[in-house]
Amino acid sequence: MNSFWDLFKPQELIEFGGLALILIIIFLENGVFFGFFLPGDSLLFTAGLLAYPSANQVLHVEIENLIFGIGIAAICGYYFGFWFGHRTGEAIYKKKDTFFFKRKYIETAEVFYKKYGGLALILGRFLPIVRTFAPILAGVVKVRPQIFFLYNIVGAFLWPSVIVTAGYFVGQFVPNALDYLNWIVIAFIVVTTIPIANTWRKEQIRKKAEQLESK
Repeated sequence: MNSFWDLFKPQELIEFGGLALILIIIFLENGVFFGFFLPGDSLLFTAGLLAYPSANQVLHVEIENLIFGIGIAAICGYYFGFWFGHRTGEAIYKKKDTFFFKRKYIETAEVFYKKYGGLALILGRFLPIVRTFAPILAGVVKVRPQIFFLYNIVGAFLWPSVIVTAGYFVGQFVPNALDYLNWIVIAFIVVTTIPIANTWRKEQIRKKAEQLESK
């Protein structure tokens, strides 16, 4: 990697660190609060695109093993987030904003969690920011370990099964798919950001309405 911006380029990351770096990033992005800015969905899609036996031969690992490894890393990341949230408790709401942490991120995850309940731990895997902060919030509100275990396992394997497999089949059936990778990554960012932005916008409208009613 030649610059900081290469951290946002899935292909460069995979070519630089292979499977080991993929698993580290997945762990960080699934529960370590400063990992929210790392590529998640686009990294998985690109990994599927580059996985053996694709014509590109960049990532020498079969897709089944790739999905399994990513699932395990995602499970571990969620458990770290759960432990962190359980230990920190509601003090996390008082934490000052920094470059790596903003209170609005945990609030966005909270709104999503209130709307979908435990399913947020599964659905949130497909959404940046929510993916990182949902397990932390689950720890804060002290979700029962048995329930957390179930949703964690299901989401951890469903997420890569869908996105890695999609990338794999695109790599098999679309000639020169790598030539369009930048556009694919941009599309992932746009599509996955829309629900987050919409959730945040609705929450701001609700808060303003409550403020007006209280006056």
